[in-house]
Amino acid sequence: MNLNGANAKDADRTVIIGGGPAGLTAAYELCAANKSSVVLEAENDVGGISRTAEYKGYKFDIGGHRFYTKVKVVEQMWRDVMGKDFLTRSRSSRILYNKHFFQYPLEPWNLFLGLGPIETGLCLLSYTKAGLEKHAKKLLRIPQPERDFETYVSIRFGKRLFKRFFESYTEKVWGMKCREIQSEWAAQRIKGISVKKVILTFLTFGGRSAKDVKIKSFINSFEYPRHGPGMLWNRVKEIVEQRQSEVVMNAPVTRVLWEPERGVTAVEAGGKLYGGANFISSMPIRDLIAAFDPPPPPHILKARDAFSYRDFLTVALITRGQPKTEDNWVYIHEPEVKVGRVQIFDNWSPEMVPEPDRTCYGMEYFCFEGDGLWAMSDPDLIALASKELERVGLAKAADVVDGTVVRQKKAYPVYDDAFRPGLAILREFLDKLPNLQLVGRNGMHKYNNQDHSMLTAMLAVRNILGAQYDLWRINIDTEYQEEGGNITEEELHQLERSQPLVPMPLAS
Repeated sequence: MNLNGANAKDADRTVIIGGGPAGLTAAYELCAANKSSVVLEAENDVGGISRTAEYKGYKFDIGGHRFYTKVKVVEQMWRDVMGKDFLTRSRSSRILYNKHFFQYPLEPWNLFLGLGPIETGLCLLSYTKAGLEKHAKKLLRIPQPERDFETYVSIRFGKRLFKRFFESYTEKVWGMKCREIQSEWAAQRIKGISVKKVILTFLTFGGRSAKDVKIKSFINSFEYPRHGPGMLWNRVKEIVEQRQSEVVMNAPVTRVLWEPERGVTAVEAGGKLYGGANFISSMPIRDLIAAFDPPPPPHILKARDAFSYRDFLTVALITRGQPKTEDNWVYIHEPEVKVGRVQIFDNWSPEMVPEPDRTCYGMEYFCFEGDGLWAMSDPDLIALASKELERVGLAKAADVVDGTVVRQKKAYPVYDDAFRPGLAILREFLDKLPNLQLVGRNGMHKYNNQDHSMLTAMLAVRNILGAQYDLWRINIDTEYQEEGGNITEEELHQLERSQPLVPMPLAS
């Protein structure tokens, strides 16, 4: 096949679609193995949702990004790249519900004082009732289907706690009722929360916090680049480019040329064809299939319609004075306001805020591209966010001196009842393309964390080098996951011992 612009000398390289954590990790690993690659990034900045935005010297995340993992190879890469620019930060977060702030993870006395004795008792009764019903059905071998988020949570925590601490925030995030969200997402994201442990802590240790008795599902601190996560990914980009690999910006992939059984032969981005021996994609799986040329069979094109996404925007507000709280972020469970979560970037790193008498708040709104929130003008969004900042009690609207808006498309892959059957169909088709691997959050339509996205990329590179890892076995667990995914422990040990994971500092 004539690649019309793809150089023959690049026939052995790997073409990587997407310059987020997964794509750049793949390029980094390939460079360490002395293999060439080209990264095609659709935007004008690397890092994807893990990039750091900047406005008048103020830096802020697209959401908050903690650097914490039990995957040693991922942690090692972070440390090799960042060196002394990695800060250790104390973790502090709260939930705002019914005009009260609750520590997260939940702390017994704080929960008791916030809810009051009557509501606390009713929540405990609801939790006990749910536990007894679950145990009775198990003994009687009565099926307990848990197909949706609401059922999954209610069975484990009771209906009352679900209503208080799960329903409002979850529906803000996803823009749908909890009964429409698959239980798979709940199993992955809230696996470690234990009401039983909180109760035992309260009864046994005189109200000491969950942190004090080291409930393992939560962490007390995390690492963070002093100038935000984008600092890491910009540095990885520099490293990759210094080792003769290419990172092409503003290069959205519009065509994926392929042949049955043979696989992908080239991709087109910005009117140029990029050929290679191997291809790694982190672009949204729906868009990837739409770009296939020639088009795949009709049932494959139909299956791509099963994938939907939740979009996201951040209104960064700059206020007078220093933060009044030590929280890194606050979850907003109040249905009266549209904001879903608030980041306080001074508390992530003081170097994110250039003026000592200012605070930068990230007001986060979950939306769909084109809906009312997404379509609001920037001045209107800043005005809305300023009012809501005061309503949630973090600062006065009158203290807001400036602000800006960043919109992020396809921030979260949606777990509705359509995506799983669609994914099964597409996987069967893609498995027949031997030189194409999907990685990362949107590439695999998995709501995973940064470290899991990176791990998929590391294993994809090792597959190019001759291994046989099944990337789909890497699980997405809770935010504070203590295991390395659903691959075996021995496989992770082998990965830790394997090359080419070696330090690659910037050239002097």
